[in-house]
Amino acid sequence: MKKALSLALAAALAASVLTGCGAGKTDSPDASRPDSGASGSPAASTPVDTQPDPVTINFPTAGSGGALYAVGAAITNLWDTEISYVSASSQASNGGIDNLTQVSEGEAQVSIAISSNCWQCLNGTDSFEGYAYDDLKVIAGLYFNPNQVVVTEKSGVSDLAGIKGKHFAVAAAGSSVEGECKNHFTAAGLTYPDDINCEYIAFTDAADMLQNGTIDGAWIMSGAPAAAVTQACTSGCRLVNISDDIISALREQYPWYAPFTIPAGTYPNQDEDVQTSAIKMVMFCRGDLDEQAVYDLTRTFWENIDKLGEAQANLKGLTPQEAVKDIAELPLHPGAQRYYQEIGVL
Repeated sequence: MKKALSLALAAALAASVLTGCGAGKTDSPDASRPDSGASGSPAASTPVDTQPDPVTINFPTAGSGGALYAVGAAITNLWDTEISYVSASSQASNGGIDNLTQVSEGEAQVSIAISSNCWQCLNGTDSFEGYAYDDLKVIAGLYFNPNQVVVTEKSGVSDLAGIKGKHFAVAAAGSSVEGECKNHFTAAGLTYPDDINCEYIAFTDAADMLQNGTIDGAWIMSGAPAAAVTQACTSGCRLVNISDDIISALREQYPWYAPFTIPAGTYPNQDEDVQTSAIKMVMFCRGDLDEQAVYDLTRTFWENIDKLGEAQANLKGLTPQEAVKDIAELPLHPGAQRYYQEIGVL
């Protein structure tokens, strides 16, 4: 339970730390840093580790049927429980691009998106052309988010090129998932969206339509197993392989892509491994979020990663060593960077 301070005690505490947790705290030496106190000055030898002012974390995730929704809920519940001055909560959203927009506009403080969308937001390209948020910072690279192409048996589709002319769900218009559709179908030789009868719907709606046979297929980008894919495969749908040629073509233009295998048995009636493409998910935040607060968010996340992994399969097996790799050279927040330096990752 959060520690409640009386108004009088809060006022006294605020006065005792002068300017609180802002620039004054960031500028103060930190005894835990390797170079702390190197100058030998009196100020450097007596660091003051102050607790930040109360911090509210709004954390948009994705649609309630996706794995990202549950991941965000697990992380915010941990922070809300373990860090006394943090009040954190997650909310459903339209996914990565929406998450980045909310953080860049100050409506949210922390969220998750694929590294490609984060790079585009930071640099003002693609969906963020003219709307760059150059103060985007990373807390941690997380897990690879695989593209999962699900089709009905009656569609007869065996590869991406075979989706030409089919009734296919490409997720919400302008979303990061629709961007994946555009990139992959273009690499497969299709003209997007002209060559496809596109349905712009959420994962959960797509799963229902696949189950009912009212669409031929759907693009779902989510940690595996994803509930929407499980629902579809239970109804006789199957996953489509993405070939080496398409992945190689993607990597030439977009270096954040990686090949990924969905092991046999991940979904009902999936008897063989399925090859697809994947992009690493990144937990990012506003650059103006307090350094000590981000340090505590990062530290608490990694010190409880085993517990998080038990609650959420997508977080199982993550390590800080891999958290700073394959993140499209996005900048770390100073608070996160300090934590990784202290544990010897950087």
